[in-house]
Amino acid sequence: MNPPLPPPLFPAPRNSAVAIWSLVLGVLGFAFCLPSIAGIVCAIIALIQIGRSNNLLRGTGLAVAGLLVSIIGASFSAVLGAAILIPLLVQQSEVGDQTLIEARRGFVTKLVRNERAGFPVPIPPDGELNLVHYRSPIGELPAYLSPIPNDGRKHPAIIWLTGGFSNSISENAWDVPPAENDQTARIFRQLGVVTLYPSYRGGNENPGYHETLFGEVNDVLAAADFLAAQPGIDRIYLGGHSTGGTLALLVAEMSPRFRAVFSFGPIDRIGSYGEDSLMFDRQNIRELQLRDPIRWLHGINSPTYIFEGEEEPCNIDSLHKLRVTNHNPLVQFFPAKGKDHFSIIAPYSRRIAEQIRADTGATSNFTFP
Repeated sequence: MNPPLPPPLFPAPRNSAVAIWSLVLGVLGFAFCLPSIAGIVCAIIALIQIGRSNNLLRGTGLAVAGLLVSIIGASFSAVLGAAILIPLLVQQSEVGDQTLIEARRGFVTKLVRNERAGFPVPIPPDGELNLVHYRSPIGELPAYLSPIPNDGRKHPAIIWLTGGFSNSISENAWDVPPAENDQTARIFRQLGVVTLYPSYRGGNENPGYHETLFGEVNDVLAAADFLAAQPGIDRIYLGGHSTGGTLALLVAEMSPRFRAVFSFGPIDRIGSYGEDSLMFDRQNIRELQLRDPIRWLHGINSPTYIFEGEEEPCNIDSLHKLRVTNHNPLVQFFPAKGKDHFSIIAPYSRRIAEQIRADTGATSNFTFP
């Protein structure tokens, strides 16, 4: 008599790896949308495989949990993404193809702090600079102007916008600085380029208050009107460093009146300067937009050259962001190896001044290494 056959052997059921992955991906989906989508797919595949496995696979609960978590994660990511993207799209649609002059029309800035420099204008040395006054929409503002030769000829001139937030003029215009940090723009005067250093609203003992590069744009344009009305002035250029470089960009975005514009070390967005320097209502997105040079590069109609050193300290990240965003062929960028935010000024200013003297053709054509 034959012995009875042993019962058939069946492998022990195991958890579905796909079901486990569906749950893991569902959890990751709360941070990133794509894992949630993959989690939903894995959960469905796991449920199908488990149903067809003749009880060799288990993990139905894991797959269902993964499906629910993935759906919730995808929904969360979609809502979060919409909350971030919709305001950005709205901001972009508000800007569109507007120029800065169009966007600023009728807008009145709202200041949350009223600050003035409050110190008198120092009297410059005889024969080096003259103290003059120009009329801005805010009132009479002081400026330093280098002597204009009385030789019956026309001379090039540059308006130089200094760095910092004091909106003032001071001894810095004629003090002798170290070569690696020469913010005086004296090389222009030395090479025969008439130089105007304007103060702005809220600077020195001036009327008005600091507006963090809003009303100051109007002051610079008024200074350009004053300079153009002086006898012996031919073509006018605009230059500035740091905060002055940012202001120079905003002015260029407002007016085509300058033969060329030279901006050293500007920032791309006004918020980069930090809350302590911002006098306006930062909760109003429009206040920020109208002070962000990166938004209005398309409106520049003068040849504009942007410089910054690549060594710290520097604003080289802003230069790269401006360059990536820019599609205006009139705007060119020059990062400088081996230079920082300050040491770049002297050598490039000399090159600019030399080329200004020779810039007498129908159009300007500046070249830089």
